Amino acid sequence: MLFDKVRVFAVQLDGARAGAEPVFHGGQAVAGRVLLELAGAARVGALRLRARGRARAHWTESRSAGSSTAYTQSYSERVEVVSHRATLLAPDSGDVAALPAGRHEFPFSFQLPISLVTSFEGKHGSVRYAITATLHRPWAPARRAQKVFTVIEPVDINTPALLEPQAGAREKVARSWYCTHGLVSLSAKIDRKGYTPGEVIPVFAEIGNGCTRAVQPRAALVQTQTFMARGACKQKQTVVASVDGEPVGPGRRALWPGRALRIPPVGPSILRCRVLSVGYSLKVCVDIPGSSKLLLELPLVIGTVPLRPLGSRSASVGSRASLLQNWGPGMEPPEAPPEYAAVVSESQLPAASPGPVPVPRDAGVTLEGPYFACLQEFRYRPPPLYSEVDPHPPSETGRPRCMTC
Repeated sequence: MLFDKVRVFAVQLDGARAGAEPVFHGGQAVAGRVLLELAGAARVGALRLRARGRARAHWTESRSAGSSTAYTQSYSERVEVVSHRATLLAPDSGDVAALPAGRHEFPFSFQLPISLVTSFEGKHGSVRYAITATLHRPWAPARRAQKVFTVIEPVDINTPALLEPQAGAREKVARSWYCTHGLVSLSAKIDRKGYTPGEVIPVFAEIGNGCTRAVQPRAALVQTQTFMARGACKQKQTVVASVDGEPVGPGRRALWPGRALRIPPVGPSILRCRVLSVGYSLKVCVDIPGSSKLLLELPLVIGTVPLRPLGSRSASVGSRASLLQNWGPGMEPPEAPPEYAAVVSESQLPAASPGPVPVPRDAGVTLEGPYFACLQEFRYRPPPLYSEVDPHPPSETGRPRCMTC
């Protein structure tokens, strides 16, 4: 039987290295080969290939109706983003083709759509891409080989919207058992909205404690997974990084002049998918003993294309100067953003398997993107003083000199 003669049946992708698989983006060509190694001559009906990409959301909710009646409501939605079919081997005449013993390779290639969603594995949904080869043979069940591949949607943080500073302020009256203890205020700023994994977010904050007990400030990077199906919505939030400040005593004020919060290896934001989305936010809060916490949330976007010095310097230098002016002492120049592939390694990708991939309960999904470039020698500095760059200072009379003097 052919089943006994098949030694190797697998799908391989071009560009694969030892321990690392290629990563693709929208509009790119996916090429590879199907390997078939036979121990002896065999008859084959056909060899077909199918590539699929699906975004899926699914969860259940238990509901009760009365004291003894309960039922479970299921929500499910699925979108197909890639669909490609090809026949790699078909008999010219007759129903079967005879293949000799040995190694056989069947190359394939297809083009991905321009706009694709980043591969993702979550608690209530996923985005998966896979190539399946099916070997049909007479008088025997079909044999299949599957290869999962990763897609990353480029998210460029050098756009004007993601270079804008984010700021906010909140305050509340601390109360406990109908007793007022004082006013607690919180103001926070960050220099831009877009960051990449491995970067440090400098958090500028001011905490005012007008109550009679010490309060504890904290900052955290939170990932929010949102799943949508049948008009319903399900969310899951996970803290991926956090930093604590020093307690602020009664009647005192504290200043964060750029407290560092490093972004760990997390997947990029998913913003354009009908069934799921992945968003990030910086949450700065003040824990008040005996009362609910004071919370301030600033939106973030985690991208894959790092900050460039030329295109972004003129757009964001003014915001950095205002931050330094408003928040007192300056901070040390941050390190250059690392390459996305250097932070999110191949070993942190989910294992390629035909079935569902297990996902850690409280961990972000990590992906790889080696095709994104990163400029290494970037150092961010505040703008120089006006007197240092003005080649025509005012004259002795107080009037500015003309350009021809």
